[in-house]
Amino acid sequence: MSSKPLDYENLNENVKKCQYAVRGELYLRASQLQKEGKKTIFTNVGNPHALGQKPLTFPRQVIALCQAPFLLDDPNVGQLFPADAITKAKHYLSLNSGGLGAYSDSRGIPGVRKEIADFIERRDGYPSDPEHIFLTDGASKGIMQILHTIIRGPNDGVLVPVPQYPLYSATISLYGGSLVPYYLEETADWGLDINDLRQSIEQARQNGITVRAMVIINPGNPTGQCLSEQNLRQIIQFCHEENLVLLGDEVYQQNIYQDAHPFISARKVLFDMGPPISKELQLVSFHTVSKGYWGECGQRGGYFEMTNIPPKSVEEIYKVASISLSPNVPAQIFLGLLANPPKPGDISYEQFTRESKGILESLRRRAHIMTDGFNNCKNVVCNFTEGAMYSFPQIQLPPGAIDAAKKLEKAPDVFYCLKLLEATGISTVPGSGFGQKEGVFHLRTTILPAEEEMPSIMASFKKFNDEFMVQYE
Repeated sequence: MSSKPLDYENLNENVKKCQYAVRGELYLRASQLQKEGKKTIFTNVGNPHALGQKPLTFPRQVIALCQAPFLLDDPNVGQLFPADAITKAKHYLSLNSGGLGAYSDSRGIPGVRKEIADFIERRDGYPSDPEHIFLTDGASKGIMQILHTIIRGPNDGVLVPVPQYPLYSATISLYGGSLVPYYLEETADWGLDINDLRQSIEQARQNGITVRAMVIINPGNPTGQCLSEQNLRQIIQFCHEENLVLLGDEVYQQNIYQDAHPFISARKVLFDMGPPISKELQLVSFHTVSKGYWGECGQRGGYFEMTNIPPKSVEEIYKVASISLSPNVPAQIFLGLLANPPKPGDISYEQFTRESKGILESLRRRAHIMTDGFNNCKNVVCNFTEGAMYSFPQIQLPPGAIDAAKKLEKAPDVFYCLKLLEATGISTVPGSGFGQKEGVFHLRTTILPAEEEMPSIMASFKKFNDEFMVQYE
């Protein structure tokens, strides 16, 4: 029988090259162990509700009413839902003809985009244009859409921080581009050295690569660092000098666990710098309801905002967005609520604030428990998680473990993480899935397990790790 188009050997080579470690070998093995009845703790992906975080009440009340608008006609609706949730639901239903079951504009509901523009203006102190905001099915889809627009072929490169979130390496491979790494410095709390950036771009050019964009992830994933204003200024100046578009992945901007390094948006720093750079640098910024303390991963709601992008280019991006007709409409409502939550004086304000603070304060405590726990283990060193929702400890593997991994044809950190999974049920992601310096090994875990379970999880990790180190030394 002749070879068929969907036989493996006939598939698009870019699809075969695409790798996504967060749902890779470790995740598949963890899923198998779970099916076999073994308790498994999935810390491989930032998925707060799956690890027990409760949804914020007010957004879910509004969405419930929007999904079932007939409830608004029930005479008892005021006994089940607060008045401000009822008012919000009516507001959002009025913005899209046909409600949640109808397509919206391909960029998203204009009224929601206006709320997001107002949110951005309050955050940064500079006006935002709703026409330059696109709502998407999660920030990932927006990032993929912009990378697809930028990458023209294999000689086009994108500067990506290493360690990086594998969405970038996978998407750049999928679209046939070239990933150009710039390394974050672990001994400087995962800081960025502008000289390393210059070396990376120069090396790429020597290899025939035209670098067209630079990605920053702030707060960092998997590293958890928060970029300083000085770092952001250096990055913006660098991108301006090198004629790069800056892609600001800022999806964890609400998750900050220390006071020394607050979140500052790349957009604010850009406008603070003033003309000519504030009118010339091309910037695309991303945010979502999946991350932050909302954790609404399954809702798939995100947006990107474009700064200094020419109108004709915006039209082309709109054309591509139109192929999908409309982003997920319920998720658009979540984005509106993220941008415009209950205000002081609203009936739901106190509960919303209490729930939000409770989640963030617990995450801050968990960040400390996990960092301290890792640093109390043999041959493990870990920077504090300043923001986001991950810890990225360095595992200093003894030569015996590296040799054992080679015999099994496994990367050393994959070998370690598989042993950890089998012994404890803790599912992590090897550092090699994010990129790391040669001969250095890490793992990434979320800080999302329930706070009351965290001490026992870290005790379990320590017991495994210290016994592993003794065994292979």
